[in-house]
Amino acid sequence: MLYRLADPAVPGADKLPLIEDAGPGDVAALDRFGRALADNGYHPMTFDAADLAWAANADDVVATVIARTPPGRTGGDFTFPMEFARTPDGGWQLTRGSADLLLEVDAAQEPPR
Repeated sequence: MLYRLADPAVPGADKLPLIEDAGPGDVAALDRFGRALADNGYHPMTFDAADLAWAANADDVVATVIARTPPGRTGGDFTFPMEFARTPDGGWQLTRGSADLLLEVDAAQEPPR
């Protein structure tokens, strides 16, 4: 799932099912996110998850996600705490809160939907 979110070749509209409560207003931010990673040399990335635990909402899982940069990229890997919600079909989505942090939505402004 995180690979698709970070992939600039995947259109933002195709990424909507990967985020809880995502809507058409999120497409531009998702497109910008993938482009920003690629433009700054972070594509392709790989991801590892550590410290998995049930979230306060027992249906969700929290994890420390390690984003690994491509070989030869200076600046190194980074970690980001993320929460994932279970979907009705048994899959997983990035929670709205984690997506808002990841996509740097202005906290003083209502996130687009």
